[in-house]
Amino acid sequence: MSSSSIIRAEAAKLISGVVHQGKSLSELLPESQAGLDSDSDRRMLGALVYGALRWYSRMDGLLSVFLERPVPRKQRVLHALMICGLYEQHYLSTAEHAVISETVSAARKLRQPRAAGMVNAILRRSQREGAAVLEKLDKQPAARHAHPGWLLERLQADWPADWEKILIANNSQAPFWLRVNLQRSTREEYVAAVHSARNRQAEIVQSVPSALLLEKAMDVEHLPGFGSGRVSVQDGAAQLAGHCLDVQPGQRVLDACAAPGNKTAHLLELVDGNLDLVALDNSGRRLERLQANLQRTGYQAGVREGDASDPAAWWDGKPFDRILLDAPCSATGVIRRHPDIKWLRRSEDIEQLARLQAQMIRALWPLLATGGRLLYCTCSVLRQENEAVVGPFLAETANAEEASLALLEDVATRMEYGYQILPGDSAMDGFYYVALIKR
Repeated sequence: MSSSSIIRAEAAKLISGVVHQGKSLSELLPESQAGLDSDSDRRMLGALVYGALRWYSRMDGLLSVFLERPVPRKQRVLHALMICGLYEQHYLSTAEHAVISETVSAARKLRQPRAAGMVNAILRRSQREGAAVLEKLDKQPAARHAHPGWLLERLQADWPADWEKILIANNSQAPFWLRVNLQRSTREEYVAAVHSARNRQAEIVQSVPSALLLEKAMDVEHLPGFGSGRVSVQDGAAQLAGHCLDVQPGQRVLDACAAPGNKTAHLLELVDGNLDLVALDNSGRRLERLQANLQRTGYQAGVREGDASDPAAWWDGKPFDRILLDAPCSATGVIRRHPDIKWLRRSEDIEQLARLQAQMIRALWPLLATGGRLLYCTCSVLRQENEAVVGPFLAETANAEEASLALLEDVATRMEYGYQILPGDSAMDGFYYVALIKR
């Protein structure tokens, strides 16, 4: 059996793990890729899984037209396999005969030999009728854009002029952003290094002081100086957190909800490590990734496991000059990087997250020194997690006032409180930022 059918079988397992078991792709995919023999196989697996999850609900609508009866619960992985095959038919340039034969072979690899005939029939029917069926299905925006109905409704309510642009951006492939450690290299020097090492083109992004956009993605081990912290992979919108917090040498800084540590490392880079920085997170496992990021970049921080909404359990009583609260959120601004979010989030999650966000900002405010700055940010585009959290806090907190963020004026939408970057704006992920000063 060819490696292609093995990859498709593995893709079906991963897709089913996300859709039917609610598992995170970021946890499932690395282990599956580690079991493959070549970089090309790992890239193929990633492309199939990300693409199929991105367009799952559209392909599921197509599949439901062709299926005589639903696939039994015990055979859900077979359902996922057919979704994968339909995605490959309608979105990739793989030859039709190869898609059909390899997907049928994958059914046998999944120990479903009796289903091979059904898989073959479904894909052949899609080959003949799929385009016409999709044209009818696409009259409904939720089907056309492959988003859950609850999220579509929220986006339409929050962004009546932009909701469709957001959905299109969510279904696009995210560009490859780099963050250059300006203490160790200028961006011009790093552009030259990338071109010399791999003959890749990189573009300096003027609106983000540390950012480059790489023309084509590449494995991090091939990035010059990645292992020594000369460069890191981080979206441009996320890089803005470090610049907007405005850290100064020698300050005491709290990075709440810090793992996996990209923003922590960036804060230290900005002043070449000259911060008394506490990196806090409530997940010990995620803090291991933060420690690895610090080790790679060569900086140090006080790493603590703790809950940002309960400072009494970990705070030493010394105020912070700066606090970065990158709050837990729906992550609806980064769906293009994490299409499994469509399946892992539910409408009822948003209210729960908003309550937690409000609890965190209220809990951390007393830790901020007078004259200090707290930067609240999320990678959400839903107003309930952003303005609706910050507005009531400002109304009830006499010594809090919003500070302007000049860096965001040209790249973000100015809201009543804070700034919103929508997915795809200036090629960036969706992010919300507001800076608060303690009077």
